[in-house]
Amino acid sequence: MTIDKEIIDFLNDKALQYNNPNFIEFDPIQIPHRYSLKEDIEIASFLTATISWGNRKMIIKNAGEMMNMMGASPLDFVISHEDHNLEKLDGFVHRTFNEIDLKFFIKSLKNIYLNHGGMETVFSKNISHQSVLPAITEFKKVFFSIEHPSRTSKHISDPSKGSSSKRINMMLRWLCRKDNKGVDFGVWESIPQSILSCPLDVHSGNIARKFGLINRKQNDIIALNELDQNLKILDSQDPVKYDFALFGLGAFEKF
Repeated sequence: MTIDKEIIDFLNDKALQYNNPNFIEFDPIQIPHRYSLKEDIEIASFLTATISWGNRKMIIKNAGEMMNMMGASPLDFVISHEDHNLEKLDGFVHRTFNEIDLKFFIKSLKNIYLNHGGMETVFSKNISHQSVLPAITEFKKVFFSIEHPSRTSKHISDPSKGSSSKRINMMLRWLCRKDNKGVDFGVWESIPQSILSCPLDVHSGNIARKFGLINRKQNDIIALNELDQNLKILDSQDPVKYDFALFGLGAFEKF
């Protein structure tokens, strides 16, 4: 695919415009920015990304409430909790994600940190040379490898089942991109940012179609693969920086 230079320059400018600390106060990424310890950041990123659908103010409010329920350190709560400690999570709800789901998520995270080397290890050992998507599929298998409520499995998507996995890909952008702009954390150094996939949602999908970066109408795995290939033409080493441009144009500028 040949992409017009004017479009490339425009998207580069928009990526720069939105990829700065001023973006944080309007985005759920502000929640993991509360923390400095790598494991606190990744747990807060995962849980915040998990409930990142719907009204943005409500996402930020509820993600903040979730962190407050867990105390000063999400890692400490995850690793040291006993079943009775999970009562602190009673009453939590964000749309269809409720206290039943959250309590299992904490249990599963404890299993991952104590028995699988942590979240980064699970993801990094399952990436392919060109894509992080196989690692999402394997992460879901590990995450639900312990006894779990059947209702809860819907809250982690699976690219192998056709999903664009927007929320997990957003988390991976947060944790893996490293550009010293102050927004993304770059604390997972074992996964190259060149293989990340763009978080594909209504905003980024609509803008991508306006620029001919996607032809497919649905925001599914086929559309995501199409978008990823085209963004790698724009920047093979950091394709998902264009998430800032696509999302910013759609959500903030109604482009």
